[in-house]
Amino acid sequence: MKTYVPKEVESKWYVIDAEGKTLGRLAAKIASILRGKHKPEYTPHLPVGDYVIVVNAAKVRLTGKKLEDKIYTRYSGYQGGLKRIPAGEMLKKHPERVVERAVKGMLPKNRLGRKLAKRLKVYPGPEHPHAAQKPEKLELEVK
Repeated sequence: MKTYVPKEVESKWYVIDAEGKTLGRLAAKIASILRGKHKPEYTPHLPVGDYVIVVNAAKVRLTGKKLEDKIYTRYSGYQGGLKRIPAGEMLKKHPERVVERAVKGMLPKNRLGRKLAKRLKVYPGPEHPHAAQKPEKLELEVK
């Protein structure tokens, strides 16, 4: 038997409304779409997934006490350059980063993962500049 490897896969564009959706469950569905696991020609080492546009990222939901307890950290590389930002503050200032980081954590940690992360477009409000790609609205069964 020969192993089938897809030569060229057509990618679609999807719009997902994050309003009222739980962050982790939403990120898991988005990561699956970016990888292409919903397609019959899924190949783990190739970028066969689709592009995802997330709108209303500012209205995503975090359960429990995560708004106060969850801390996002980044490091500048200099001594004393550790920045700690609570999830509530990050959601107010940069809501797109909250969704991007959640999805990126569910992608592979290699060249493929970085390439797939570029296919994710996140916007805090209901507007996006990708009308020319004719994206399909995708309804997810996320609570």
